[in-house]
Amino acid sequence: MKSIFFTALALGVSLQAFSQDFKASDIKKHIEFLASDDLEGRGTGSLGEIKAANYIAEQFKNAGLKPAGKDATYFQPFQVTYGIDGVPHMVTSRNVIGFLDNGAEKTVVVGAHYDHLGKGYQSGSLSPDSKNKIHNGADDNASGTTGLIELAKYFAGNNRNEKRNLLFMAFSGEELGLLGSKYFTESPTIPLKSVSAMINMDMIGRLDDAKGVIISGWGTSPIWGQVIPNLAAKNKIRYTVDSSGVGASDHTSFYLKNIPVVQFFTGTHSDYHKMSDDIEKINFEGEAHILKLIAGVLEKVASEEKEPVFAEAGNPHAGRTTSNFKVTLGVMPDYSYQGKGLRIDGITKTRPADKAGMQAGDIVIKLAGKEISSIYDYMDVLGKHEKGQRVEVEFLRDQVKRVAEITF
Repeated sequence: MKSIFFTALALGVSLQAFSQDFKASDIKKHIEFLASDDLEGRGTGSLGEIKAANYIAEQFKNAGLKPAGKDATYFQPFQVTYGIDGVPHMVTSRNVIGFLDNGAEKTVVVGAHYDHLGKGYQSGSLSPDSKNKIHNGADDNASGTTGLIELAKYFAGNNRNEKRNLLFMAFSGEELGLLGSKYFTESPTIPLKSVSAMINMDMIGRLDDAKGVIISGWGTSPIWGQVIPNLAAKNKIRYTVDSSGVGASDHTSFYLKNIPVVQFFTGTHSDYHKMSDDIEKINFEGEAHILKLIAGVLEKVASEEKEPVFAEAGNPHAGRTTSNFKVTLGVMPDYSYQGKGLRIDGITKTRPADKAGMQAGDIVIKLAGKEISSIYDYMDVLGKHEKGQRVEVEFLRDQVKRVAEITF
């Protein structure tokens, strides 16, 4: 547990006054290791990912965080199955979790995924002829993992007790479908009801001052609109917002458990999921600038008297476009589901699936007359339809077949 810096509080020094500049040299050191060829792209369950996990755990230990994984370690292992050359294989992956105990009842989670695409055998590479080629993932997401390490070091050493504990978590399996964060929210190492909010960092290494950052999850709690604008102005960082709590990163798993979330992201680029996502293109000074903003947000949220209020977020009004499909059901697929069909993990309000009465947990087995055996069948159907078209959907709920009409 951190000691309280009574003198500063007695003098009325503001929380923000404690903020220090994060060092570009420290950021570079972490990314150089995490995105090195020696780690071979940190593929889920690979030796390179284990080396990365050990490095993160060592950083947490050096900062003074308590182990918050399984069996009094920093690691939370879980099983993952994915195809290599079309053949399914089960591997063990692990989240890396450190706890900063402030003696509080509630906890704020700070997260980033540390896995990437390895040597191109797991799905996701956008480089041609990528098999057996290292995908270092400097921006995606050595940059976010580095932010996690630096924030852990800062808050563990700031000689102050916030009103909430802080749980720092590096997720694995994100590239395969948010598997690590989903596993944690289903098998948490602290009571999930004690989590006040979750702050996520995914690809924060390429700040362009003219474009700024994209902040997702804005609509999941009023607190983000109350806290972030002034801090962004003070730090002279431009930003655009995405109101949705559902997106292509680990904050989604927490939003689906009715926890306020926010994510920081510097935007897509031509090296996304390619072998060319290397350290030479990282803006170290820019990431240091972003971390100062995130530290300010975390200080505010972790020190509020009242709990952040959760809100069901509307549809995105800015940020990443994750597909080129003209239509959608408005569902979050359960990427960890191994059975036949498409299991739904979450549903966006007022979108086609919600209007048709579908629910989280339903398993889509037929859509527009096509049997749905996997997410790829589902994507194939979406790609063949236009807005306004009506189709029939068959799904299982509690092993009972149901039929509904969907209007895209």
